[in-house]
Amino acid sequence: MKLNRNSSILIISILLFLAACTPKSSEFKLSYEKYKLDSGLDVVLHKDHSDPIVAVAIVYHVGSNREVKGRTGFAHLFEHMMFQESQHVGQDQFFKKVQNVGGTLNGGTWKDGTVYFEVVPNNALEMALWLEADRMGYLLSTVTQEAFENQQEVVQNEKRQRYDNRAYGHTDYVIDKLMYPENHPYNWQTIGELEDLRAASLADVHEFYKKWYGPNNATLVIAGDFETEKAKEWVEKYFGEIESSEEVEALNPMQVILNESKRAYYEDSFAESPEINIIYPTIQQFTKDSYALDFLGELIAGNKKAPIYKVVVEEKKLAPSVSAYQESEEIAGTFRIRIRAFPDKNLGDVEEAVAEALTRFEEEGFTKEDVERVKAKLETNFYNGISSVLSKSFQLAYYNEFGGSPDFLTTDLQNTLDVTKEDILRVYNKYIKDKPHVLTNFIPAGNTELLAGNSEKFNLVEEKIEDQDRIALREGEQVGADQIKVEKIKSSFDRSIEPVLGPDPLLNIPTIWNDELSNGIKIYGIVQDELPLVDFAITLKGGMLLDDMNKIGVANLITDQMMEGTKNKTPIELEEVIDDLGSTIRMYTTEQSIVIRANCLSSKFNDTYRLVEEILFEPRWDETEYARIKDETVERINRRKADPAAIASSVFSKMIYGEKCILSNYTMGNEESVNSITIDDLKDYYENNFSPQLASVTIAGDISEGDALKVFKSLEKKWEEKDIELPVIEIPEKSTTNTVYFVDFPDAKQSAIRIGNLALSYSDPDFYKAAVMNYKLGGSFTGIVNLILREEKGYTYGARTGFNGNMFTGTFVASSSVQSNTTLESTKIFLDEMNAYRGGISEDDLLFTKNALIKSNSRRFETLGALRGMLDNIAIYDLPFDYLKIREQEVKEMTLEEHKMLAQKYIDPGVMTCVIAGDAKTQVKQLRELGLGEPILVDKEGNIVN
Repeated sequence: MKLNRNSSILIISILLFLAACTPKSSEFKLSYEKYKLDSGLDVVLHKDHSDPIVAVAIVYHVGSNREVKGRTGFAHLFEHMMFQESQHVGQDQFFKKVQNVGGTLNGGTWKDGTVYFEVVPNNALEMALWLEADRMGYLLSTVTQEAFENQQEVVQNEKRQRYDNRAYGHTDYVIDKLMYPENHPYNWQTIGELEDLRAASLADVHEFYKKWYGPNNATLVIAGDFETEKAKEWVEKYFGEIESSEEVEALNPMQVILNESKRAYYEDSFAESPEINIIYPTIQQFTKDSYALDFLGELIAGNKKAPIYKVVVEEKKLAPSVSAYQESEEIAGTFRIRIRAFPDKNLGDVEEAVAEALTRFEEEGFTKEDVERVKAKLETNFYNGISSVLSKSFQLAYYNEFGGSPDFLTTDLQNTLDVTKEDILRVYNKYIKDKPHVLTNFIPAGNTELLAGNSEKFNLVEEKIEDQDRIALREGEQVGADQIKVEKIKSSFDRSIEPVLGPDPLLNIPTIWNDELSNGIKIYGIVQDELPLVDFAITLKGGMLLDDMNKIGVANLITDQMMEGTKNKTPIELEEVIDDLGSTIRMYTTEQSIVIRANCLSSKFNDTYRLVEEILFEPRWDETEYARIKDETVERINRRKADPAAIASSVFSKMIYGEKCILSNYTMGNEESVNSITIDDLKDYYENNFSPQLASVTIAGDISEGDALKVFKSLEKKWEEKDIELPVIEIPEKSTTNTVYFVDFPDAKQSAIRIGNLALSYSDPDFYKAAVMNYKLGGSFTGIVNLILREEKGYTYGARTGFNGNMFTGTFVASSSVQSNTTLESTKIFLDEMNAYRGGISEDDLLFTKNALIKSNSRRFETLGALRGMLDNIAIYDLPFDYLKIREQEVKEMTLEEHKMLAQKYIDPGVMTCVIAGDAKTQVKQLRELGLGEPILVDKEGNIVN
């Protein structure tokens, strides 16, 4: 995976949040022990006995900034290669071995570095160290031309999925090409240029690894529940004899100076709305100015009183939202203003509005209280950011590698605390005011009338579907290990012997307390006092299920509207008082519920809860805010139409449930339904459906049962009972035939595939058993479909199968996004593997499934979110407090015969509906070869196209 600001992956946000996450006192310090091996490897140990788990993280000081023009993408490619095999660990065994002990693992690459991690039960620490050492010191003998080619194909499909096949996917590419000179290490993307990977020889790849992946260019962190002396012994055993690479020189800052502004546009075939980016060259991370620039972004665009928000969103109504932020990296930095406008708005008008807002910022300024409010928010974020051993291991490794010591955490915190109003004004004048910048316009293809003036077209060469062939070797090369002779790397002991595991930690479910108020509200809680945090939620059953079928989207609009002020507080006042507390309060709608959730410091719990009550019982129903929210919702719905994967899922739901079933709808509704909704519809829903009869409260954190109940008791007085019955949802009959539907996305580089049928509700006695049965087919990275479609074929970045259920009948679905010219074969593979799976699995596969699911229970209770999620399941589905132990027993008792019975009962590809979103002109005709009848063309709403 490639990590960036827009990535759905958590790793980079954990690594980089620290420059912005600062408690009010810098006295906080993560305790650790640090030492260095003779090879130069820095080792950091942090003990945390709160759960019987341990995290192992290695940060290598190599990212795409260590590459050179013409040889890009190597760091990201090696992130993939290092999960394949090593000299003493077989093909695809990294994931399997870690999952088999109940652990999880992953990795990520960004411009400046690469990270790998495992989180395992504490009895598997030695195994995790054995694995990490083997790929650090004993990888190259397995990096063959065949393996190199295979992972190039996987990388290509990652690029298609994350960049080529989505709206605005090329934004960073265009910006970096315009901002940075050709030979600047930030001129190219972390994922690299596919032409460079195609042109690279195996010798190039080997040399890159030898240069950058030695122990002297990395930090190893062990965090969690372990014995210090044992850990040191194992580190020495597995890492001690790994030889250093050549000495690595630190990169010097390479700041960019623009002599004049650059303006460009790109016609995006996936975009539904125009987007403008205005980017200023600034300064690298950990500098005094970079901290002040972080604050500047929040103050000019990060809240309702911020001038860019006021002018662009509220006054001129050019866009639904705005953002501005500093991107501080190792050798350079940029400050970006990013605005995705409404579909018919001219980006020239948006640019003028930004200029007007910046002038207002200069004239009106901001207060010291505004600055302190930002710091208050960051205190809570800081503690949330160290709530797991994984996040702690990242922090220690990141600061050691990029700040010179884990202790740089303290310095970094203090640097943020020291930011003043004068600092912020200074950096605004130094880097932003009247300064040359890069401006990009991304517009829907053919809509050049929306451009900001004087912009030149950016020529970007896009892949053609007909060129999606396997990577060709460079002329004169031969496939195979004989291209480069790599001898086996010697070791002083037999590293092929896998470490023996210690005793499995027992499943220890935290103590749950519960109570019931006189009006029927059930309360469930867990005390977890490791950090001064509380996470709580009030959940009302209903959600979209209580919408009128002709006005889907009312419930969704309510939760957005209710966060826009109260009877006694304007939207700005509510936002500010929440920020003053450093708390987070959000409200959202699902298919079956409405949730108001809060996270806060335990010292701020009472004040935060009072705000939650005020939001819940004193809605403002502001007409002006409602008009804005409604426009924003319609825009979000329309933008979703540009995403093939999202549309494939929506159309699949419509075909599975049928138009008359409310579950066939998207929670937001559609453009027509939202436009028909009035604020009176919201008031009616609120009056008719907000009842304590449907409500439950869950809370986890640093608060006692007595203190929590004392606060929640007020719900008895403020919330009167109402007789409300949830509607009976009529679920259609399960399909008994195969049908293929196709949604056209012209020139799409990938096809989004969804194959499935109606299955089970979450409460069905077979639901969890079916999920267990599915695990080996497609429930994880090592599932059969992923190993074939990704690892063997290289057709996709990922493939999964799974059961989705809630209070009502859910679905079984197989899903993937595959390169366009493999659509037919990939669909066949899904169908063939599901058929084969019905014939049963091996004893080894069943044992692997049991180990992965049972042993992973030790990781279930580490964070407040995980604890509260368990409580939510208990509250919504009326589960026993020990339901996890019951499920564990079900897994232990599952037999091959039961597994086969469940597969035959719930996975029948002969009666499944198939929805594919991709390029119709090149793919529809081929799909006839499936033998499932003529593919039916439908539009993005699921309506048949005549």
